[in-house]
Amino acid sequence: MSLYVALQMDPIEDVSIHADSTFRIGLEAEARGHRLFQYTVDQLRYDEGRIVVRGRPVTLRRTEGDHVTFGDWTEVEAGDFDVIWLRQDPPFDMGYVTSTHLLDRVHPQTLVVNDPFWVRNCPEKLMVLDFPDLTPPTMIARDPAAFKAFRARHGEIIVKPLYGNGGAGVFHLKPGDPNLSALLETFAGINREPMIAQKYLPAVVKGDKRIILVDGEPVGAINRVPQEGEARSNMHVGGRAEKIGLTEREFEICTRIAPVLREKGLIFTGIDVIDGWLTEINVTSPTGIQELERFDGINAAEAIWEAIERRVAAKGYPPATKGRR
Repeated sequence: MSLYVALQMDPIEDVSIHADSTFRIGLEAEARGHRLFQYTVDQLRYDEGRIVVRGRPVTLRRTEGDHVTFGDWTEVEAGDFDVIWLRQDPPFDMGYVTSTHLLDRVHPQTLVVNDPFWVRNCPEKLMVLDFPDLTPPTMIARDPAAFKAFRARHGEIIVKPLYGNGGAGVFHLKPGDPNLSALLETFAGINREPMIAQKYLPAVVKGDKRIILVDGEPVGAINRVPQEGEARSNMHVGGRAEKIGLTEREFEICTRIAPVLREKGLIFTGIDVIDGWLTEINVTSPTGIQELERFDGINAAEAIWEAIERRVAAKGYPPATKGRR
């Protein structure tokens, strides 16, 4: 089976070839005989009834400083692809939301991964609200008085932007910290979005576990340990990845959320678990598969493509003919 695959992502020439999950997904696609085309989200458009992208064919290789060869710039109707990867990094803003509306117009005849409807309707920090017994105490609000009451109930708390990513804007506030009001005022001056607060989990100093799921099934995990004196474990802000396995509690969490992920067409997800508590379900641009492969030899990219190929084959059209009209 040879598929015509588009990568909607940030500029591929700038990625870290040893860390970027989309790059690894692209390498695996080529190893399976699929053709790759890459474009950035600003080159996606609706044009008189057609969804069109402007980008270039790409060939990838794991060579530092020479990891991509581009073909000529060209325009392709999105419906000519067999698979489109929705992989540009957040922030999850109206630009991001608009791209999901446009991709909705070609999915599922062209398989968009993950399903753009559910990416739009299941932001990472909101989807966990469906599983309150699996999550630490959580509040989403804008009212400063509500945040003060939440801190009074739980002592140490984490406050962060509801639609943020990569650890940006995450604050650890202790009881009596005088900065809470100023922090909320600063965020209110930047945008009109609510913020999310969660009870601080002290075990985060030992790590925030990223569990990779494919079609709802856990394939492995990495532990992300924050730097000393740092509340955030995200690798974007210096968190250190470690080899780790899954606990019985974590398998229980995966079993609970698996039917929901499958129902919503969320093929590749990454959940965050601290001390047995589910804190996020990442559906926009989850990461961690390269670290998992280095630590445990688990090829999550292979499992992802097997799931995709099953779906494409089930639709019954000859995939290699698409994009060659």
